[in-house]
Amino acid sequence: MTTIAVLPGDGIGPEVIRAAVGVLAVVRPDLECIEAAVGAAALSAGEAPLPDETRALCDRSAAILFGAVGSSEYDEAPLSRRPEKALFSLRHDYGLFANIRPVRVYPGLEAESSLLPGLVEGLDLIVIRELTGGIYFGTPKEQRVGADGVEEAVDTMFYRAPEVERIARVAFEFAQGRRKHVTSVDKHNILETSGLWRRIVNRVSRDYPDVRLEHLLVDNAAMQLIRRPRDFDVILTENMFGDILSDEAAMLTGSIGNLPSASLGARDASGTTFGMYEPISGTAPDIAGKGIANPTAAILSTAMLLRYSLADHTSADRIEAAISRAFREGARTADLTASGARSFTTIEFSDFVIDRL
Repeated sequence: MTTIAVLPGDGIGPEVIRAAVGVLAVVRPDLECIEAAVGAAALSAGEAPLPDETRALCDRSAAILFGAVGSSEYDEAPLSRRPEKALFSLRHDYGLFANIRPVRVYPGLEAESSLLPGLVEGLDLIVIRELTGGIYFGTPKEQRVGADGVEEAVDTMFYRAPEVERIARVAFEFAQGRRKHVTSVDKHNILETSGLWRRIVNRVSRDYPDVRLEHLLVDNAAMQLIRRPRDFDVILTENMFGDILSDEAAMLTGSIGNLPSASLGARDASGTTFGMYEPISGTAPDIAGKGIANPTAAILSTAMLLRYSLADHTSADRIEAAISRAFREGARTADLTASGARSFTTIEFSDFVIDRL
């Protein structure tokens, strides 16, 4: 039996993951979904953010379904004792360098977007974010007291050419199966890492002559996402820029609760890869425990899990089609009711999706 490591985590993580696992169980009842503690849930039990038992479960699993980690209780703790350490460790230790974030406006949700419906109708883009390099992982990274006694801090943005090349190839390969357009985002006019980034991306692009490449500075890219969002196909960028731009892009769909993600390693001979799949909405502590969180992203993350780690495209298509049908028929959670639609609870929404599989 194929095992899936289920790490619900903190905040709304357990609620949306419970809903997603319910959908997954209907589509693939043969999968063994095993839960384990991570993040603040593990810390509160006296464990590390990523306990050894949880890591062992991940080691023997085909993929990870992840909720969210974080708690204000640990904001002043060193990184090694903060919930987020678990997420960084999983990405780094399993070599999950490619973060795939599809951004789609489903028919019926145009009025829920932060932009005019005419600007987002039919929007369908993907953000490809490098995930294991850049300023989040570079060293030195510390707070300290300088020689003059003044407090200071340093974070290091660092990239090597092979890191840039492998994520660039992921972006170009995705583009070949879509509209054949890659927009590479950097800060070439000021950052040395971006100078390397742009040079390597240009070099890689020669191997994909059927794909059109354009470059945008990150500040301009943020503006163009609002001005002309439908002109984008595949957005390729480094770790921090991708983190920010994908959250901006999420609001074009009506809610950050709509966006799934896949964090993937290198593909094996069968074309599949070990990956971690998670909604990008975070812990949302203000609504945690209220049963109103949007499970769409978590459910769509299971579709990505089936597609990329299990090569089960048929089941992935079923889940995505059921989500689309649910929205088309008026199902909305509280974050998607600007147009006055009735609000569904987390479980009501997932049950509505299950009925349309």
